[in-house]
Amino acid sequence: MAVERTLILVKPDAVQRGLTGEILSRFEKRGLKIVGAKFMRVERTLAEQHYAEHVGKPFLPGLLDFITSSPLLAMVLEGERAIELARQTMGATDPGKAAPGSIRADLGLSVGLNLVHGSDGPESAPREIALWFDESELIDYKQATEQWLIES
Repeated sequence: MAVERTLILVKPDAVQRGLTGEILSRFEKRGLKIVGAKFMRVERTLAEQHYAEHVGKPFLPGLLDFITSSPLLAMVLEGERAIELARQTMGATDPGKAAPGSIRADLGLSVGLNLVHGSDGPESAPREIALWFDESELIDYKQATEQWLIES
């Protein structure tokens, strides 16, 4: 199976509610490895680039206001079938329709306050990762852990 990378955003509502650790833990328990992470406040230009496919949709202004309202945690996760696993772990966008045990079913409040974003496919993941991270900010997880084992 192919090792993939996916972008995950732990959105402002999750950070404000103190759920960042819980959410991160759920991805790690699925075997996904963190290869990049940063706690940040999102500039409007980055938010507009990220949500470019929604230009002209009535919900976009509110979405942009929300995602730039307070800090979030941006992460790149890596693993076999990372995109699929991350999406299963998050659950459907609407918490009321999300599978029991998923982040959104267990913790989400509404479609607008659904805690996390994850890349939706192998085409969008590289584009999204490149928007949020420079290649120099990402580690080669296998190489980094092998180096740690050699040094310890």
